[in-house]
Amino acid sequence: MTAARRISSETKPGRTGAGANRLRIVGGLWRSRIVRFPDAAGLRPTPDRVRETLFNWLGQRLAGLACVDLFAGSGALGFEARSRGAGRVVLVERDRRVCDQLRRSAQELGGGEGVEVVNADAIAWLAVPGERYDVAFVDPPYASGLAVPALAALEPRLKPGARVYVEAPTALEAPSPAWTRLREGSAGAVRFALYEFAGDSGPESPQEGRP
Repeated sequence: MTAARRISSETKPGRTGAGANRLRIVGGLWRSRIVRFPDAAGLRPTPDRVRETLFNWLGQRLAGLACVDLFAGSGALGFEARSRGAGRVVLVERDRRVCDQLRRSAQELGGGEGVEVVNADAIAWLAVPGERYDVAFVDPPYASGLAVPALAALEPRLKPGARVYVEAPTALEAPSPAWTRLREGSAGAVRFALYEFAGDSGPESPQEGRP
C-alpha cells in the first residue's frame, strides 16, 4: 500500500516488503534508496512489485505534475512519484510521529525540495478548498471503509483528467459518474485500481502550478 498501514493482526494481509521498517524506492532519481518508517505496531511497507505496476500504469510520465499522497504512512508512493519527476508532492498523514519521519526521509532523499508533509486527517483536510492535483494516491487503513469517502472528498481537489490510485480490501464502486476505472489488480488480500477523474475545470487555486 502507499506506505505503512495500521491493521489488526486479525485482518492483516500476508504481505512482505523490502525489510523491517524500511522500503526501497523502485525507480527514478532515487532508485534503490531506502526510506525508513517508525517502529510502530501494525506498520508495514508496500511490496515493490505493486508500486512498479502502478507506475507502469501511469506511463512513467510524471514530470511537473502535482501529486497528493493521502493516508501517507511511510510515503512510499509519494516519494516514488517525486523520484520519477513529479513537480510537487503533498504527503497527508494524521500521526504526528509518522509525519516527523516523513520529513526526515524527505531531507535524506533530496533536501525536501518539492515535498510537503501535512499533519492532518485526510478527509478533513480535503474538505478545505485548496490546491488541485494531477495525480492522487488513496490508501486508507485496511478495512477502514474510507476509500470511497476519500474519493468523493477528492473531487473538488482534482484537475480534469487526473489519475487516482486506490487500494481497498474489495473492489470499489466510484462515488459518481465522473470516475472511470482504467486498470485494476490484486496483491494478496488487497485490490488496487487506477481511475481517471473527468471533472469540470472549476476556478484555479492560487497554489496550482507551483513547482
